[in-house]
Amino acid sequence: MPSTKLPLTVGEKSELRKHKVKLADIHRYTATDLEVLLGASPTRARTISALAEFQTVPSVGIRFAEDLVFMGFYSIDELKGKNGAELTDAFERKKGYWIDPCVEDQFRLVVYYADTRDAEKSWWHFTAERKQFRALHGYPTARPLTPWYETLGYTTGSQ
Repeated sequence: MPSTKLPLTVGEKSELRKHKVKLADIHRYTATDLEVLLGASPTRARTISALAEFQTVPSVGIRFAEDLVFMGFYSIDELKGKNGAELTDAFERKKGYWIDPCVEDQFRLVVYYADTRDAEKSWWHFTAERKQFRALHGYPTARPLTPWYETLGYTTGSQ
């Protein structure tokens, strides 16, 4: 598993060192444990716990883990039985712009992982499935009009 990245404060990092807890092991602690270890609020501990747990999914890094928390998910089990395309559509509505198609592949991956716990697949194993689905079903008519790269200051010519 790649290294876990977490947006910890200097004080939180100090508390981890004091308790001899490695970043790579944080996903093994409950949010309640992290409240005590870090001296964090319940909300902060829950977020850190979720970010660490999501990064145990193959090819999921901190940025997508943050996206999952942004969507209101705090554990892999909460993604069981969900639909990657529907999660993507909801994510785009919440963001207000359409996202890089690879993000949909990641939504499909985390749902698959939640349902199977199969660690043999990564997000790119879902690209063909996404392309086939979108070719058949397209995107919702209420999809935001602005693409992600325009929100970053890019234009179609400079991508």
